[in-house]
Amino acid sequence: MFDIQEELKKLPDKPGVYLMKDDSDTIIYVGKAINLKNRVRQYFQSSRNHSPKVQKMVPQIKEFEYIVTDSELEALILECNLIKKHRPKYNVLLKDDKNYPYIKITIQEDFPRVFLTRKLTKDKAKYFGPYTDTGAVRETLDLIHKVWPIRSCNRVLPRDIGKERPCLNYHIGQCKAPCAGFISTQEYHAVIEEILEFLGGKYEPILEQLQEKMEKEAQELNFEQAAEIRDQIQNVQRLAQKQKMIHASMEDQDIIAFARAHDEALVQVFFIRGGKLIGREHFLLDGVDEMTRGEVMNSFVKQFYSGTPFIPKEIILQEEIDEANIIQAWLSDKRGQKVYIRVPRKGEKSKLVELAAKNAILTLEQFGEKIKREQKRTQGALEEIQHALGLSQEIYRIEAFDISNTQGFESVGSMVVFEGGKPKRNDYRKFKIKFVTGPNDYASMEEVLRRRFIRALEERKELEEKGFEMEFGKFSNLPDLILIDGGKGQVNIAEQVLANLDLSIPICGMVKDDRHRTRGLMYENKEIRLPMGTEGMKLVTRIQDEAHRFAIEYHRKLRSKQQIQSILDEIPGIGPVRRKALLQHFGSVNKIREATMEELKKVDRMNEKAAESVYHFFR
Repeated sequence: MFDIQEELKKLPDKPGVYLMKDDSDTIIYVGKAINLKNRVRQYFQSSRNHSPKVQKMVPQIKEFEYIVTDSELEALILECNLIKKHRPKYNVLLKDDKNYPYIKITIQEDFPRVFLTRKLTKDKAKYFGPYTDTGAVRETLDLIHKVWPIRSCNRVLPRDIGKERPCLNYHIGQCKAPCAGFISTQEYHAVIEEILEFLGGKYEPILEQLQEKMEKEAQELNFEQAAEIRDQIQNVQRLAQKQKMIHASMEDQDIIAFARAHDEALVQVFFIRGGKLIGREHFLLDGVDEMTRGEVMNSFVKQFYSGTPFIPKEIILQEEIDEANIIQAWLSDKRGQKVYIRVPRKGEKSKLVELAAKNAILTLEQFGEKIKREQKRTQGALEEIQHALGLSQEIYRIEAFDISNTQGFESVGSMVVFEGGKPKRNDYRKFKIKFVTGPNDYASMEEVLRRRFIRALEERKELEEKGFEMEFGKFSNLPDLILIDGGKGQVNIAEQVLANLDLSIPICGMVKDDRHRTRGLMYENKEIRLPMGTEGMKLVTRIQDEAHRFAIEYHRKLRSKQQIQSILDEIPGIGPVRRKALLQHFGSVNKIREATMEELKKVDRMNEKAAESVYHFFR
């Protein structure tokens, strides 16, 4: 029996994080403290000075845990990680979980590449963003590859120079073929410098260059090429117009303001990069009633910057926050350079905050009903499922598993993840069945689940050994509910796997009717019928369809690859090396089939005898 008063006496005079739990051992609040002894004791003293939210929470606390850290900064980092993982009932929660796209230039390489990424790492590459419009990023990248002849392959250069022939991009003028040694490192980096200037907002030089090129093509009566360049000019101009110059300092800044209504706050963030407004985004905070404006802002800043990889030099806030100094130190450490948190009262920055605040009010008014409908579709659906299953713990993360095969051929498993009622595609995983022969869905499901949760336990052990200082890994986040595509047999297999690993997670089978439509859930050997047309039933159906789609898609990909290889394997004298050379040269089996004898002889590693073998095989 946990004696709160006795445990309070054991609290250390050290910084750390505390976790409050209810009678079902669910974490209902996570907080940090400079002094654990003083902070945790305050909850169990006179309630007159407590906020209404704390007054509601304290009677539900049946137990607490704490983790001692070396500093307040470590406690802040751990607090952010634990809130993100456990999503406690009485913490302010950031509903949105957006992964923004960036443009990455691998300037640390001899022959840099330019591509889209959603993950920033400390690898000396140059990143531009974050951008709020993925379509605009892809449009920009497409334009870059059309205007500048840079590589888009993943070959390791200069190690692989001369090992293979230039690809199609070289022949259509979109790459200078550094893989073949046709351009020097110095020449290539000069091209990259132009791209860096372009992404930095210097559009005039490229517009002048394109204008000259277009006029030259027109004079030579190459009207098709001139029209293509004209379209490129229009694309550049459109991109230039999207990025509005709003600050002469040319610095990276985030402007943050919010509007609130009842239990929710809508936070508006303006992203300024290089002095230009490149986008804005709104976020919804839940559970903000009875909180001061400073507390709302403080909670948002901590949760938002614990999840976003890019930290700007300056963060401009609408409200003062109590933990400004420690948060500033934390973000400076993450960025690797000094970060400033400011709350302006006058001047240009103050006007930017006012603009963000007005947008927050307008967005809340404009999307208020839409947000409520979306909440009913997602959070409301989760609550329906929780109630139908009789679960005491709230459902946030759901993982669904499915098996796909064709008479045992290339069996694969899929894991799809929904958080807050929405798909979290970055956490989707594919499993190629390794240890099961033939069409055995039960054994295949057992293998997939065993591999998934053994990896989870391994990652969590590593986390604990490192004192939670590292980010949660790909598998360490455990679900609140597991859904299996199947009935009682599949569920029993899943329950056995978790029991063997000493894990306790609710498991349901997704049952279909005779017309192959989702009918209900199999839970604890009973079929739970969710009424048709309810948001809970719609969510289960979406999850089941998504798990099935993801498994089928992976299976088709493997099967197609296997079929191509099996056809070429039947050709006498064609081994793995020549098969690879043929596919790289022609791109498909159909083109190999249509190739002439002379064309086949030109393929790398093909002699006359091998070419004849391929030619006659298809005729």
